Amino acid sequence: MVMAEEEIKLWNGDMPGIGAAEPEGLRPDQGDGVVRLTHVSEPTLQLFLIDSSEPAPFVIVCPGGGYSILCMNKEGTEIVEWLNSIGISAGILKYRCPSNRKGALADAQRSIRLARESSKDWNIDPERIGMLGFSAGGHLTAACSNSADRPNFSVLVYPAYLFKKDSIELVDEIKVDEKTPPAFIVQTQDDKNYYRSTLAYTIALDTAGVVVESHLFARGGHGFGMRPSEHPVSQWPDLCEAWMREMEFLK
Repeated sequence: MVMAEEEIKLWNGDMPGIGAAEPEGLRPDQGDGVVRLTHVSEPTLQLFLIDSSEPAPFVIVCPGGGYSILCMNKEGTEIVEWLNSIGISAGILKYRCPSNRKGALADAQRSIRLARESSKDWNIDPERIGMLGFSAGGHLTAACSNSADRPNFSVLVYPAYLFKKDSIELVDEIKVDEKTPPAFIVQTQDDKNYYRSTLAYTIALDTAGVVVESHLFARGGHGFGMRPSEHPVSQWPDLCEAWMREMEFLK
């Protein structure tokens, strides 16, 4: 497992909204090798910066967990290890939870601003800042991508909560327009509760004229992260890397 070289507080006495009602802590081990963090009141950005001779791209990773918990390894440290290996500096966003979507969005927006403000210190390219989110983190990535503080590109992995019930129409609170950043999306059709998120966001981006690459695989379920399986969806990191190179976010 890679180790963060620094963990930075997102707010210094100016945090909007509220925190959690209980102290931050881990959920009991469920025997699946997943580290589940909850009751986050002090959001941070954990930095995993690469040694590069020139400014590197930077990706903010948003773990999933239903806005209730954060899967800090399977959808956090395991992801930044891959990103670092292909030449991308990264940060894990520890955003407020549980049940604090407004706070989580403020945290995501602040992380984008902080990355751009700190680009020289972190040796990252302020024009190649991306956000990569899983499940609820995918919803958060889409919300941030259509706010005042947008990344330059986004990656959504089995995103949740993006479609209206019984339809493939995008939810009203996310307003896609021509300024929405390009997106790479991956999901499986047997992710029955959420797979229409990919369809809804893809259609909205296409309608707005935004570049989008979507992969809807047949099987693989929900919550697979980057862990290998017998399903072709496990190829998504290679497909994502190829997309980032084609889009010149990764050179």
